[in-house]
Amino acid sequence: MSQPRALVVDDEPDLRELLDMTLSRMGLDVETAEDLSAARRQLASNGPFALCLTDMRLPDGNGLSLIKEISRDHPQLPVAMITAYGKVEDAVTALKCGAFDFVSKPVDLESLRGLVRTALQMHSDDLETKSERAPAKEARPAAADASEPVEPGDGEQAMLRQRLIGESEAILRVRRTISKLARSLAPVLISGDSGTGKELAARLIHDLGPRADQPFVAVNCGAIPSELMESEFFGHMRGSFTGADSDKEGLFQAANGGTLFLDEVADLPLNMQVKLLRVIQEKTVRPIGGRKELRIDVRILSASHKALKPLVEAGDFRNDLYYRLNVIELIMPSLRERPVDIPQLANHFLKSIAEQWGESPRQLSEDAIQALVSHPFSGNVRELINILQRAITLAEGSMINGRDLSLEAEPERLQTQAICPVEGNLDDYIEEVERQILENALREARYNKTEAARQLGITFRSLRYKLKKYGID
Repeated sequence: MSQPRALVVDDEPDLRELLDMTLSRMGLDVETAEDLSAARRQLASNGPFALCLTDMRLPDGNGLSLIKEISRDHPQLPVAMITAYGKVEDAVTALKCGAFDFVSKPVDLESLRGLVRTALQMHSDDLETKSERAPAKEARPAAADASEPVEPGDGEQAMLRQRLIGESEAILRVRRTISKLARSLAPVLISGDSGTGKELAARLIHDLGPRADQPFVAVNCGAIPSELMESEFFGHMRGSFTGADSDKEGLFQAANGGTLFLDEVADLPLNMQVKLLRVIQEKTVRPIGGRKELRIDVRILSASHKALKPLVEAGDFRNDLYYRLNVIELIMPSLRERPVDIPQLANHFLKSIAEQWGESPRQLSEDAIQALVSHPFSGNVRELINILQRAITLAEGSMINGRDLSLEAEPERLQTQAICPVEGNLDDYIEEVERQILENALREARYNKTEAARQLGITFRSLRYKLKKYGID
């Protein structure tokens, strides 16, 4: 097999030479270009390439233009951006434009080698995916390779269908997005209500990507006591504080080379947000009591059931960290947005629960299916599993009927009963109902006031007045 080929685009001769030498020693055949025009000629005449490194500032334009062109015309080619030191905004913009990663000047050769290995793995995976889907007897035209989007391979599709069950447009959109995100190393913020499968999505992004054979470390940020947070994330050295009887590896070190999933990232205190931002920017950590920085190579995925933008506006979440984590957002749909998937999900979980409990699988009657489809599911998939577990316990035969689901107590009716005053006047009652409607609309619109006003059928000015009237922040 021929050596993989790399394209290096930079106007600094010394840096081009350094990158050429480093990549050549890794077994790559390297071509260089000093500007956009030369890079385009190389792509047109000397491809295909397995990797492209491009500077942000070039004599005849911006490296972002090249990234966009490669993403459009050569989707199988991983491209990384070379940015000036401390230019986090440039790195974030490059990732949003389609770069899979970035490296800062002065270039750290160890980080560069890790980036190259990941890029080559991504390119190899794409070639395998294409060979999986190409017809066995008729070769695809060579001209189509650069312009046609990469379709998920059969193995990838099977994994997505097995874990993200359903055929609704909402879940199909999530599968397509995850397939794209797996090819990048860009930070992803996974948002959605509780129980929608945010950690499942994070694991899929990891398992379908080039780091699948490296660690996936998940941490619930809200479950760590604030006084232990720094030690848990960065580790500590023996004797660094009372009770530190031995060296301890932090979560970043444990995830090195792989993925760190920060669940409920909105619960991080502000002082920890500052330290987390520094680690993400510098790609180094220093354990408590340590004397030197440890270089780490970790992809950050984060999740929150709270909308982060209102927390940023309120000063409870750092604006710079928000934009660093939210390079790409993946929104997990609630069950209310995908009711057509509920029967398939329910049957899947019935089989799974039966296997776990060592029982024969139960069946759902038609009225049980209809009851589940019409249920509001504030707890989403997690609530569906709990309902089915309870129904299996209550059902006397092999068939689960609507009454076995115990869904008679509708949440809406309970809420109405709860706010109905035992004593008081009608005005107080109406105001309480209106307050609740406003709060529900804001949650449904993910705290986007313009969208909430549209859903309520009122003007933005009217909504703003009502929010101020009821003191709703």
